[in-house]
Amino acid sequence: MAGDRPLLSNRASSEISNDRDLAEEDALLTGQPTARSDSRPWRFWREIGLFIWAVVATAAVVILAVVYQKHADPQAGGGDAKPSGKRNLIFMVSDGMGPTSLSLTRSFTQFANGQAWSKQLAIDQHMIGQSRTRSTSSLITDSAAGATAFSCALKSYNGAISVLPNHEPCGTILEAAKKAGYMTGLVVTTRITDATPACFAAHVNMRGEEDRIAEQMVGDYPLGRVVDLMLGGGRCHFLPNTTEDSCREDGKDVVALAKKNGFNYASSRKDFDALKGGKNIKLPLLGLFAETDIPYEVDRRNENDIYPSLDEMAQAAMTALSEATKDSEKGFFLMIEGSRIDHAGHHNDPVAQVHEVLAYDKAFSSVLRFLKDDPTEGVMVSTSDHETGGLATARQLHPTYPDYVWYPGPLSNATHSSERLTLLYQTFLSSTPPPSEPATADFITNLLSSGLGIHDASDSEISNLVHTPETAQYQFADAISRRSQTGWSTHGHSAADVNIYTSDPEKTKALQGNHENTEVGDFLREYLGVDVESVTKELREKGTGLMAAGKGGKSVSWMGPLPGEGERLDGQDHLAQYTGDHKRKRGVYCDHAH
Repeated sequence: MAGDRPLLSNRASSEISNDRDLAEEDALLTGQPTARSDSRPWRFWREIGLFIWAVVATAAVVILAVVYQKHADPQAGGGDAKPSGKRNLIFMVSDGMGPTSLSLTRSFTQFANGQAWSKQLAIDQHMIGQSRTRSTSSLITDSAAGATAFSCALKSYNGAISVLPNHEPCGTILEAAKKAGYMTGLVVTTRITDATPACFAAHVNMRGEEDRIAEQMVGDYPLGRVVDLMLGGGRCHFLPNTTEDSCREDGKDVVALAKKNGFNYASSRKDFDALKGGKNIKLPLLGLFAETDIPYEVDRRNENDIYPSLDEMAQAAMTALSEATKDSEKGFFLMIEGSRIDHAGHHNDPVAQVHEVLAYDKAFSSVLRFLKDDPTEGVMVSTSDHETGGLATARQLHPTYPDYVWYPGPLSNATHSSERLTLLYQTFLSSTPPPSEPATADFITNLLSSGLGIHDASDSEISNLVHTPETAQYQFADAISRRSQTGWSTHGHSAADVNIYTSDPEKTKALQGNHENTEVGDFLREYLGVDVESVTKELREKGTGLMAAGKGGKSVSWMGPLPGEGERLDGQDHLAQYTGDHKRKRGVYCDHAH
């Protein structure tokens, strides 16, 4: 039996071994060679072959490891962040959207559409990490410092539009992309001069300098024109103050300046429709479709004949930029912002919030489809500059220990945002003759019922709205928040980490896990392989001694005046400046939507 065989039973027989050993002893004694054959046994050659194969295989593994290391590590000179050849990069910003915004919206849409608990939003399936959002001046960033971290890959102070704490400009990914031969675009639902889009194509010391930002974005600054396509709102900052729809402080006609610099111009829904979804766009294009901000999606959807949606503008931009680069060695860089998620957080309005997130999710899906179908290699990265509102899907209404409940039902009954209801209320109050108190109470009761689906308004809720109309927007939002038991901790921003999403986890391995927001900016420049530092150098060289007109005719740096000591720069010192609603112009409030 095999188990009884001696351990050394496979060795050659002792007779053969002894004969060979004796022959070798004779050879050693006499100095004569043994009478061996020159041929080697097959076992010898098999071992030589195995040895050679092992050496070759080991060498191949080492070579492949080195190649992979260079491919995977951007700092090694290659990397998944630097593909070879033509490519497109789409960077999406969900301004103010934190993780709880997704919980809120997911539960809302499941309830409103009768979906299973397992039903997800499109964006849910593409999360790869989180971003830390602090600025140099605060643990809570504003959009200016947050977007500067993306555009320049550097930290700065709240209120800074692509300038550093020492007030020197920093080159942006969009500017570097344009210098490298890429086409560039910006799509937003706020003013195109608002902080996030401004950080990609302008440099000012204070974000409130939107008139100056408008001039820079159409090419009136050291680098000339760097944006090929802009779609959004903010028309009032481009029109001279001699016109009815202007909010500029001076008489400059920035639309005329844009046309002089080669821009085509679109300013209405009719103009947008004429672009045929991007197929009929002639670049460069400046498209400004609202006086200030495009209305919240919950309101805009009923005014689709006036304003294009985020998704429509995003699709048009991708189509136009793809067509414009089809015969180019370079692709395009496009920034798409779901801007007004942030405003819904500032207003503590859960109705506006869920519809803004759904609008962003729709545009997100369109970007995924575009990248899948477009022949050019491309990737999308999506994140937020910060969270707004300290949103919680929970609210304690009474001192006693709360029930564990959150109700999406009340949100599904609402048809308008608190912003739009406030506008309707202010219009009613401005009627002639002024309405009586009982008439105002009736109007408020009907407005709560028709706009928010609230049919059980208390006497105190009605009374507060009648007697303190200046805070009506917050009161409308609070009424629906209480009924859905949606919680808010602030009307400002929070320090919460925000999620990072992508169209391709393999291409964006560098962003997996938890990162500083500047690392998102690092990825953008590494993926396109552009030289941002050289743009910074050019800005500083060309900007040295360059002056521009300031208030009262006083000359200031081309980046505008420096902030005063203690001056608040985050844009949240008052509601009107930050959101554009009820913009004060020449002493009166005007309807931003119409």
